[in-house]
Amino acid sequence: MAVLVSVLAFFMALAGGLAAMRVRDHRHLVLGLAGGLMLGVVAFDLVPESLELSGAHPLGVPAPMIAFAAGFLLLHVVEQAVAIHRAHEDEYAPHEHPAGRPHGHGHGHAPGGGSSIGLVTAFALVTHSLLDGISIGLGFQAGTDVGAVVALAVVTHAFADGFNTFTAASLRRTDRRPALALLLAGAVAPVAGAALTTLFTVPDAVLGTYLGLFGGILLYLAAAEILPEAHSRHPRVLTLCATGLGLLVVLLVAGLAH
Repeated sequence: MAVLVSVLAFFMALAGGLAAMRVRDHRHLVLGLAGGLMLGVVAFDLVPESLELSGAHPLGVPAPMIAFAAGFLLLHVVEQAVAIHRAHEDEYAPHEHPAGRPHGHGHGHAPGGGSSIGLVTAFALVTHSLLDGISIGLGFQAGTDVGAVVALAVVTHAFADGFNTFTAASLRRTDRRPALALLLAGAVAPVAGAALTTLFTVPDAVLGTYLGLFGGILLYLAAAEILPEAHSRHPRVLTLCATGLGLLVVLLVAGLAH
């Protein structure tokens, strides 16, 4: 039963990725929406769920929040280590520097292809989708009612997962093949996860810590990559509206799921 239900998540994830592909001419709106969806998933889904799953408090701090900070810092360190962050002058709100004075901040430029940070996040989204499938399977092990509620939550945000996976993997890339491959992997992941629940179980504490880590990764991508790119040379009011819409969608989905 769990595997059959997870097939719905497969189709929803594909639909989300296809939606991201179809709006290339309005990429700033796509990125604004994706940033809002990511922020919403972190605030309204990942962090609350991680705190519910894990009761560990090392040094008096919830373990998922330590993992959250570690995920954010990890992505920042990786980005700085490989020097791929391209903070172009025109990717931010227009500003001027007094004549003859130094900027006081750098604008790095990386040659070549796209954002490795985007690919890292897309891989993390695929892993998250795998855990979604595992959640469906464990839910149905606990009972049909529990499984149905968990499946509703997974299926409804699978569209956002597919949308975000393709958007992250294609960030600053002209070659769509890696993004398409990761989109397909993300769509298959819930089905594989549901099937895996017949082989093993995952402790809640481990799941909670992972969700916290993933939340930190998503927050960094949204704040440092997606939203700055969305606001480059485009109307900021429409982009802000798209970001707000993404937040609202996740808030409504989270409210319905609970």
